[in-house]
Amino acid sequence: MGRVESIRELAEPIMSAAGLELWDVEVASRLVRVFAERPAGADLDTLSTAARALSKALDEHEELAPGGHYELEVSSPGIERTLRTPRHYRRYLGAPLAVKVVQPVDGARRLRGTLVEVSDAGIALSLEGPEERRIALGYPDIQRAHLAYEPKDVR
Repeated sequence: MGRVESIRELAEPIMSAAGLELWDVEVASRLVRVFAERPAGADLDTLSTAARALSKALDEHEELAPGGHYELEVSSPGIERTLRTPRHYRRYLGAPLAVKVVQPVDGARRLRGTLVEVSDAGIALSLEGPEERRIALGYPDIQRAHLAYEPKDVR
């Protein structure tokens, strides 16, 4: 099991105890970033309480911290949240996505479209453009995907 998965296992019950759902974990050279949410929105006090509890747990498991000394961030995944797992994608079926693919599709590595299908093997997008096209992507073909915020016209 890798470091990210181990931190995820450590963080999951801590976030749950704070009334939050663990969304994602990212680890960089000296940074541990944990994203958590709840349906009504995650307020700063709740995120701070969860961060203190997770910091204490990580201090007790030094082998998980990058380089022994690290910065911990606990925050909401935000409106343009990254999607990584089939569970993430299923939650946003019908939503607009921005996807960066590993290999170009018709010469482009950046795609925008509506998420129209999700399976355990990958997703299907209805691509934006003059003529509607549907494209299937396996999860290994996706370098990064996130929700594409589309502001509503407020006139």
